[in-house]
Amino acid sequence: MKTRRLGRTELHLTTVGLGTWAIGGPGWKFGWGPQDDDLSVRTIHEAVDLGVNWIDTAAVYGLGHCEEVLGQALRELKGRRPVISTKCERCWEADGTVVPRLKRASVMKEIDDSLRRLGVDVIDMYQIHWPQPDEDIEEGWSAVADLVKAGKVRHAGVSNFSVAQLKRIQPIRPVDFLQPPYSMIARGFEQELMPYCATHGIGVIAYSPMQKGLLTGKVTREWAAALPADDHRRADPQFSEPLLSKNIALNDGLTRIASRLGVSVGEVAIAWVLRQPAVTSAIVGARRPGQLRGTAGGGSLELDEATRTEIESLLRARG
Repeated sequence: MKTRRLGRTELHLTTVGLGTWAIGGPGWKFGWGPQDDDLSVRTIHEAVDLGVNWIDTAAVYGLGHCEEVLGQALRELKGRRPVISTKCERCWEADGTVVPRLKRASVMKEIDDSLRRLGVDVIDMYQIHWPQPDEDIEEGWSAVADLVKAGKVRHAGVSNFSVAQLKRIQPIRPVDFLQPPYSMIARGFEQELMPYCATHGIGVIAYSPMQKGLLTGKVTREWAAALPADDHRRADPQFSEPLLSKNIALNDGLTRIASRLGVSVGEVAIAWVLRQPAVTSAIVGARRPGQLRGTAGGGSLELDEATRTEIESLLRARG
């Protein structure tokens, strides 16, 4: 599998990384419905077997459960340790209510909790999940910088930050990487963030390149209606009208392109994100064995100019 250098760091990440959001399971506001832990562990092992060299997770996924499952999978890999990326800032109360915290004491507690759940001595890539509360981002980033100095974190980044927020924290410590949402449906990253990251040597990890499953070629009204009641996507406007019809039409066009290329729609969506040199890698979610085999090839797929032009035409038609 292809690799790209993460900004100015020494890390070379595979162009596809395993995303574990759904592996967190149900029981929290942003779950993806029921999930079997054994299938989760096997999925993580399969990703490593396929050559994926890094895994993305977060403390809040499943309210700590995802990190615990990943920790179990790492122990069973017996030394074949991939690069691990996790996040702070999204905390939760005893009743499961998710709250944003970036005070120094909170960040220091979160790193120790993540290290314990993962069963590792150092986090390879640690990031602030959301820039909230906004007034505390400098304090939170200072704490993360100190974790790098203390040897608990190797590389420090942020997720979902704007250019203005990046400029506020850069003087404290340069940002190693940014994790923004980026897909054919969500293109805001291209405006200000992409040139800023390229200019400042900030690596980019794109999340949701398949837009939570909308860019897989499998989307129908019946599919959307059959999502589990506790799947957070039921509340996402992209999964209901009037946007659902637009996304189904886009999938139809992408299916024709994928069929001609002999690949899956998901692989086309991932390759489209990776066409940007500024993007180091794309996070590709999977929750059961076999799933990643149908998408990981997007990390090596090159879209020619004619195909890229055809996709742009589909996106203009979607509006």
